[in-house]
Amino acid sequence: MFCVIPCYNEQEVLPETSKRLRAKMEQLISEGKIAADSRVVFVNDGSKDATWDMIAGLHQADPLFQGINLSRNRGHQNALIAGLMTVRQICDMAISMDADLQDDINAMDEMIDKYLTGTDIVYGVRSSRAKDTFFKKFTAESFYKMMNALGANTVYNHADYRLMSKRALDGLSQFGEVNLFLRGMVPMVGYSSDVVYYERAERFAGESKYPLKKMLQFATEGITSLSTKPIRMITGLGFFIFLVSIIVLIYCLVRYAHGNTIQGWTTTVLSVWAIGGLIMISLGIIGEYIGKIYLESKGRPRFIIESYLKDEKDVVELKDHQN
Repeated sequence: MFCVIPCYNEQEVLPETSKRLRAKMEQLISEGKIAADSRVVFVNDGSKDATWDMIAGLHQADPLFQGINLSRNRGHQNALIAGLMTVRQICDMAISMDADLQDDINAMDEMIDKYLTGTDIVYGVRSSRAKDTFFKKFTAESFYKMMNALGANTVYNHADYRLMSKRALDGLSQFGEVNLFLRGMVPMVGYSSDVVYYERAERFAGESKYPLKKMLQFATEGITSLSTKPIRMITGLGFFIFLVSIIVLIYCLVRYAHGNTIQGWTTTVLSVWAIGGLIMISLGIIGEYIGKIYLESKGRPRFIIESYLKDEKDVVELKDHQN
């Protein structure tokens, strides 16, 4: 079993994360749930602090820890897929989680139990949001509801804490798109799945990597990567406005026939501004899709691995490795 953890500027939390993971892995090995050669793989996503140096230090001190260093910052989803695709050939299952210790490490036990009974994908799902502020709870719940309403099939209150079998990882590897939204892609793999509920903790240290602005960008990425429903909504809106214009035209003709001409410019100005705004919004949505087609057509690598720390004191340079 491999535990894959993407890291970006996590020097403040990494010592505690590695400490807790070491204890958990040792417990799982002693109980016979995972093999003795199971590993924790930290994926450094172009961090600007001492994160990679700390990962290298952990690797030198304990072979339990491995490290993948990306050539530059590629974003959380690309860092996560880099780790999963690197270990999929040498593991029977992989658990992905964030480095901030908000995900309950103890939920790994139940995830592995479900895997051992034949489940290919086990999602870690928050049991509640009682600790969140009203604003955080409202925006987060709205995010999941909006995603599903617009056609992105996601698991409610699930982020990227999940277990995937080798078969599921092989299935995920067949998705070759550059624009990644793993929360929507993994359910598309299919295979048997289940959920494990856990209480999400506060971030142990450091700052959140997903402020409101980035969450909105993430939502846009997910919707436009997985669904064409927004374009269909534009088409429906166009037909609706056309029907309204026919009704308004009939109304104006009737008024004109009765000698009651419309006075003033208010209706005209409001119509021009409203329709102009809708046209700009529609062009923006269509532009998002065209932009993604443009990026996909280039076939650029989703990540490039600079080095991979695996065996003790062994740094394998993989500057030409791409995926």
